[in-house]
Order: sequence, then C-alpha cells, then structure tokens
Amino acid sequence: MKSLLLLSILAALAVVALCYESHESMESYEIGPFLNRRNAHTFISQQQRWRAKAQERIRERTKPFQELNREACDDFKLCERYAMVYGYNAAYNRYFRQRGK
Repeated sequence: MKSLLLLSILAALAVVALCYESHESMESYEIGPFLNRRNAHTFISQQQRWRAKAQERIRERTKPFQELNREACDDFKLCERYAMVYGYNAAYNRYFRQRGK
C-alpha cells in the first residue's frame, strides 16, 4: 500500500514536471511577424538591390568547373543515379568525358 501511494505521488510529480508550459516553448510574442507588400521593399535599398543583381550575374558567368559538371550531370538521369553512389566527379567522367575521345 505504501509503495502504491509513493508510486502515485511520483507519477503525479512527473506529470506536473513534464506538462509545465514555459514561456520559452510558446510562439513568438511579436505582433506582426510578416510584412505587407507595400512595406516589404523597405529593408533593402535600391542600391543594394542593384549590387546584389550585379553580383549574381557575375557569379553565374564565373561558375567553377565542378558546379558546371554537376549541373550537366543533374540533367542526365543515368549520370545522376551513378553520382548518388560514386560521386559527381566519377559520374561526369563516366558519361561525359568519354564522349570527347
């Protein structure tokens, strides 16, 4: 009987400890986490937008050859499957390097 009483008290304490809802677990208290469309452009200035577009164009032109090889391999299903097992370099060498010889 004493063990049953002790077990029920421990179970009640465990329920109270595990079901306590702290403030850290609640959602953010921010009133408006999302912006409307009219105010969304205020974070980035026009100059920063232009600079980001220019940098993206430069990055597109000067991709490393590994990335170009991977993109070529992604477009070909057999190469992509082979790459999942052996890696993109081995897959590119198998499917595309042999064609040039």
